[in-house]
Amino acid sequence: MEIVSVSNLCKTYGKLQAVKNVSFSIQKGEIFGFLGPNGAGKTSTINMMIGLSRPSAGSIKIAGFNAVKEIKKVQALIGVVPDESNLYGEMDGFDNLCFCASLYGMRKADRETRARELLRQFNLDDTGRRPFKAYSKGMKRKLTIAAGIVHSPQVLFLDEPTTGIDVENARQIRDLLLELKKQGTTIFITTHYIEEAERLCDRIAFIVAGRIVAEGTVEELMSGFSHGHSIKLNIDGCALKYLGELREAFPDCSIHTSKENTILIKSEKRIPLSPVLQFLDGKGIPVFEARELRPTLEDVFVQITGIEAARLKKEKEQGGGKK
Repeated sequence: MEIVSVSNLCKTYGKLQAVKNVSFSIQKGEIFGFLGPNGAGKTSTINMMIGLSRPSAGSIKIAGFNAVKEIKKVQALIGVVPDESNLYGEMDGFDNLCFCASLYGMRKADRETRARELLRQFNLDDTGRRPFKAYSKGMKRKLTIAAGIVHSPQVLFLDEPTTGIDVENARQIRDLLLELKKQGTTIFITTHYIEEAERLCDRIAFIVAGRIVAEGTVEELMSGFSHGHSIKLNIDGCALKYLGELREAFPDCSIHTSKENTILIKSEKRIPLSPVLQFLDGKGIPVFEARELRPTLEDVFVQITGIEAARLKKEKEQGGGKK
């Protein structure tokens, strides 16, 4: 069942058109990923969906309500986790959660029960009475997410949920998001981390220069990806010594080495492995490993957008630019 529908959404700032006729839908209980570089229009889109900014054109429906004209009804049904925490540094974790719950009209007993439940769920029991400003980055991120779901929203919006935190806390947050999905929460997530999107999301949209350039499940995006075929060989010996002979024996392939004992063979056509192994065996070269390399979502993103995935991570680490 469709719970979010965005149609021909546009946002203009003076002469700059930040979002250009963006359309997509999200099914109930789905994790939908929104990927793109700084300046692509990610935050402009999310701000219009949560009511912080009015669209220049287009429509947004969330849970059957017009998210522009009926924003108060929509805001009662959604949770928002910004990329920078909006909680109070002097207040402890418990009081921050209770305060957020009070904004949604929850009764005192209910909000205190919910706050304790979330502190346990997010492994923050021991820090519940510590001032928020004393939390680590990972703890702050987890409490910010807890605050976003304190009222059990139908749709949760997360802007860069794991940026700048350690591996263990990032893993815990991913696990929590998957658990929320199991409970029926619909999740809209923006991220610079393509591997994270591939791991979490049911469907993904790539946005570049304000336009969605591709959308679908990971499988659908991969199926339309033209990557040729590649095999990787780890051998006993110096790979560089055999490149010339291999290129002569297999002229239709691109052959190079990435490490001293690694040979990479690429071709537009499928590469039969047995002739390659027979060739190396004939030269008396033991092969420790031979495997086909499959494309990743990062490969798809780079081909569709022309933007190297490493650039996304670098941009976020530098913290510059409007998204």
